[in-house]
Amino acid sequence: MSKGSPGPTPGFLVWRLANKWRVAVDRAVTPLGLTHAQYSLVASLHGMQRAGERPSQRQLADHTGLEALYVSKLARALESAGLIERTRDPRDPRAMQLALTEQGQAVTRQAIAVVQELHRQLLEPLGGFDAPRTRAFTDELTTLLDAPLAPSVPNDWTTEGTTP
Repeated sequence: MSKGSPGPTPGFLVWRLANKWRVAVDRAVTPLGLTHAQYSLVASLHGMQRAGERPSQRQLADHTGLEALYVSKLARALESAGLIERTRDPRDPRAMQLALTEQGQAVTRQAIAVVQELHRQLLEPLGGFDAPRTRAFTDELTTLLDAPLAPSVPNDWTTEGTTP
């Protein structure tokens, strides 16, 4: 927070809320042998498979918003745990396709149920999962997530105040 700010900035509040929810999900899925990031991966994969897709690691990275390298690391760990299988994409030998194993499907269904209950609890202050305030909150978050980021500018203090 800045000294001149009358209260926390929206960015600070989003960061705090994201951390609070991440910790809550981590605690909820730990008994199932998952971390929050792993849950995000298997739950997304579950939804994509139900839609008839067998996504590549890149497609899953794009879907989850996680870095492709991180998805690759998570996928290898989940494969070692017997929850997903990674196979070469017949259309692109450089790409790996992902699918939940039977065990992965079972664990993911349990984790989704646990996290859905957690979300119901976390959204209770807004009136619950289907409340108008929750829908408005979701719409606002979606608007912020859909807004493109400006290209990053190098942090070079020596060029401050000059034009290119």
